[in-house]
Amino acid sequence: MAQVLTVIPARLGSTRLPRKVLLRDTGRYLIDHVHERVRAAKHAGRVVVATDSDEVLAACRTFGAEALMTRADHPSGTDRVAEVARALGGAFDLVVNVQGDEPELDPGHVDRLIELMRHTRAEMGTLAEPLDDPDEVAKSQVVKVVTDHHGRALYFSRSPLPSLGAAPAEGEPLALRHVGIYAFTPAFLQTFCALPPAPLERRERLEQLRALWHGHAIHVGVVAAQGVRGIDTPEDYAAFVARRR
Repeated sequence: MAQVLTVIPARLGSTRLPRKVLLRDTGRYLIDHVHERVRAAKHAGRVVVATDSDEVLAACRTFGAEALMTRADHPSGTDRVAEVARALGGAFDLVVNVQGDEPELDPGHVDRLIELMRHTRAEMGTLAEPLDDPDEVAKSQVVKVVTDHHGRALYFSRSPLPSLGAAPAEGEPLALRHVGIYAFTPAFLQTFCALPPAPLERRERLEQLRALWHGHAIHVGVVAAQGVRGIDTPEDYAAFVARRR
């Protein structure tokens, strides 16, 4: 079994919902919920929260999470993950990046992604789930992905993808929703962060497009739909809190 490092980047100044990782209307910090889900995975290995905030660091101590301070000027969560991977040395064969706003992530998804990386020997991998609600497909905060027949990503977008203008083939979903989790080989993680940002990355505000722009493959594993997604807006968080009651 590969030695796995799982890092949860938790930036305090998120754009659409500031300070969201410290929201605690459930009685627990949002980042606590995410950490709990990751720790429940069988093969997550060492789990570390990576943050730019003393407040987040202190919050993590209250629920026993290992947390490390990183630079405040990272352009993306993946750059934060890469800093932690460098600081902890070369003992890991795989680095998993779980977004800090996925409090309902299925722990089995972490294990599924690790299995995908071992099976394909990919440099980079992620997950997606079937999406059949046209209203969700149309939302810009719901990131969609299309793949080739080998399961490699062709494109990610905040726009409807593929077009809603034609019905899918029988048995196919309207779209695939990208799940906020990535895995990298340690070497490619550092390579990825050294690549210059891509024009499409800036337009879509999706850092994974940097890899595709520069000609690197991203393998996508499809998992069963959960019917929930990450916390991106106040409405998302209110719905999450309601489900916890």
